[in-house]
Amino acid sequence: MKVLAISDLHGSLEAATIIEQIIVRHKIDIILCLGDILYHGPRNDLPLDYNPKKIIPILNNYKDKIISVRGNCDSEVDQMVLEFPILSDINTFYINKRKIVASHGHVYGLDNLPFLSDNDVFIFGHIHIPIAKKENNYYILNPGSSSLPKENHPKTYGVLDDKGFKIYTFNHEVYREINFD
Repeated sequence: MKVLAISDLHGSLEAATIIEQIIVRHKIDIILCLGDILYHGPRNDLPLDYNPKKIIPILNNYKDKIISVRGNCDSEVDQMVLEFPILSDINTFYINKRKIVASHGHVYGLDNLPFLSDNDVFIFGHIHIPIAKKENNYYILNPGSSSLPKENHPKTYGVLDDKGFKIYTFNHEVYREINFD
């Protein structure tokens, strides 16, 4: 199974339209949306291609493939227009027998990790910085931001499978990666 991990779209039409390319290029089975989907938030600049109304039908077209969590910029109003659940602070699923724990990062994050066992994966967004590392016998992953990257990182997305996690630029070049033990 291949999972697209995308975070912090913040209303960027470019971020939503690249999902269609990624699905074909990487033969994606599941889309893991790590929050902050439609709204840019009061602390962020407005993405140049900000157009949440056009993002809604693109994402709803993949509603049967999306697992999502609530970002700090997501609200009940957003849930009213999106046809897949977005209001859970945490979601857990498995790839083969490996537990994947997903959260946006504002409730559970680097300073407040959820319960993890050896070789589990914690994947989150929120900080807009790509991460792929093993720490304390579990994996910490962040695909970075698809709309408003920080610290001079490019716009990125991640692909997760049973072998590991690769972070790609929007040019589909590997930016960071980690293999699972």
